[in-house]
Amino acid sequence: MERIEDQFANLCIVQRSLEPKEPTYLLGIDTSKTIQADKGNLVAVLCSNGSIRIYDKETLKVLREFSGSPGLLNGVRFANSCDSVYSASTDGTVKCWDARLASEKPVQLFKGYPSNVFISFDVNCKDHIICAGTEKVDDDALLVFWDARTTSQDLSTKDPLGAYSETHSDDITQVRFHPSNPNMVVSGSTDGLVNVFDISIDNEEDALVATCNSISSVSCIGWSGRDYKQIYCMTHDEGFCWWDLNHLDTDEPITRLYIQDVREITDGKEGHLDYLVGGLYHEKMDRLFVIGGTNTGKIHLLSCTSSGLTHVARLQGGHAATVRSFCWNMSEDSLLTGGEDAQLLLWKPGAIEKTFTKKDNLKIASSVQQRVRVHSNDSYKRRKQQ
Repeated sequence: MERIEDQFANLCIVQRSLEPKEPTYLLGIDTSKTIQADKGNLVAVLCSNGSIRIYDKETLKVLREFSGSPGLLNGVRFANSCDSVYSASTDGTVKCWDARLASEKPVQLFKGYPSNVFISFDVNCKDHIICAGTEKVDDDALLVFWDARTTSQDLSTKDPLGAYSETHSDDITQVRFHPSNPNMVVSGSTDGLVNVFDISIDNEEDALVATCNSISSVSCIGWSGRDYKQIYCMTHDEGFCWWDLNHLDTDEPITRLYIQDVREITDGKEGHLDYLVGGLYHEKMDRLFVIGGTNTGKIHLLSCTSSGLTHVARLQGGHAATVRSFCWNMSEDSLLTGGEDAQLLLWKPGAIEKTFTKKDNLKIASSVQQRVRVHSNDSYKRRKQQ
């Protein structure tokens, strides 16, 4: 098996999206899970103007665009069993579109409780349950749940099954279901806490399996390890945490790795790192990788072990500004990246690199900055990890 270090280092740009009429930051990427011989795979991209664009994966041509109006959309996720695409909205709903239909109207609408502003969400591996996290309103930050299953008698609008309200004290910025266990979900918040739940258990207190403290505002979370029994977390001030849930009932420490600021340990011969983008667990290799970048568009791959982060490979020559999103395809070892230069790039290993003109950093209207929330972490620094 080729090492991922070599796979990543050999990636070349094979396709670049055309410059859109309205340049936007590309904040999130997901690809369709279904494979249809007569139809190309789809890519859904969350844009900073509050819309989702659907692209053809091979040509990167825009096929259609869905608006979150009257709210702004947060997050993008394809269903696991069909071409439905979901996003959470600040108007208090989670919206679902059929990505192969031109209609802008959602095929389903999942309504929250009054005053809910959704900023994160996920769909479980069986497409049965949706969970969305809210901004803190008054004293409440909620995880809201819906039954996502449809029948011929279903109306297009659904009300919640219920909510968790006692385990986070600030905005819930991240929600991620377990890749194979439909009842396990992890949430992260600006309160610094990362909570793991088993939603098959009736009440919130008993459903809470573990609470981990990142000591800062959570920007990204994910599952890793054999049987996905580990959790990693990134923070808005570029910290990194990695926990092992296998050690919950043992005397072994749950924390595998804690780095307060990754930027301080990566300024070596391979160049500095300005920010973290996300994590990548390679199931076949049983290895966790971290992807970060520079403000000039370089992309860095770091290998994660309990001893620390090690630089593996670097991609350059693609983006001209901060990279905000990526999606790695395990089966074909291809990479999609999106950035603040409004470009969506498709990278493949060993391909003949096409000639592209690197785009200049786009000066985007100040309204975009409203989507890039800066969280003060002073209050979290005062927290002491138990």
